[in-house]
Amino acid sequence: MKKAVDIPIFSPIIETHFHLDMLKEMSFDETMAKCRLHQIEKLITISTAEDNLDLVIQLTKTYPELYCTQGIHPHDAQDFSNKTIAMIKNNLNQHAKIVAIGEIGLDYHYNKSPREQQIYAFKEQLELAILYDLPVVIHTREADQDTMAILIQYAPRMNKKGVLHSFTSSLELAKLALDLGFYIGFNGIITFKNADNVREVLTHVPLDRILLETDAPFLTPIPYRGMENAPFYLPFIAMKMADILNISIEDLLARVYKNSHDLFHF
Repeated sequence: MKKAVDIPIFSPIIETHFHLDMLKEMSFDETMAKCRLHQIEKLITISTAEDNLDLVIQLTKTYPELYCTQGIHPHDAQDFSNKTIAMIKNNLNQHAKIVAIGEIGLDYHYNKSPREQQIYAFKEQLELAILYDLPVVIHTREADQDTMAILIQYAPRMNKKGVLHSFTSSLELAKLALDLGFYIGFNGIITFKNADNVREVLTHVPLDRILLETDAPFLTPIPYRGMENAPFYLPFIAMKMADILNISIEDLLARVYKNSHDLFHF
């Protein structure tokens, strides 16, 4: 059994990417209560598939500090259809706590959906973001060239850009995304021993383009690696980020707090 490490409490933090409906170790009420205790002021729970489009919205009705997205993950792109578009549009027309289209994008590591279908779903959901004037939450893994080509095509038409979340891609993609007006999201990966490439990218991202996230229940940061992740572990990610960037934790948190509001307009 790992020895428990106290979770520090800092100034308010915004969780920009997690999956409340996937957390299992605590009840939703317990998770959200612990987040409040640790100054996690606002949280965005992310949609990934048709079967949780409505669920994430219902969760936002239970917790005032919780917001959500609408989107189909590339793993589930094979199920994306006109029916999916209609479902998302219906929800966007009715619910004010939807702050982005996502999680959308390309994943050529697992290829759980055919690449052609991933590209189709990605582009169609970018069109939704343009139509509804919402930012996007992008997942991209081992798909740098296609992601860059699509961003170059669509970004000029997007009034609000978005974030490349859980960034593990190349510095080339990061620089292009930044040039196009996107933010870059970092999580517990920056605490991992074998993540020098991600830490290197972080040093190239301006402070006004960084977002904090956990991607819980995945990617738990050290010192809780091996356990289910949760938003109340954000302070460990923030401390590591401040150390890498050689700035105070207070300055970092103030900056990323503003960044989160600037992008998602809570």
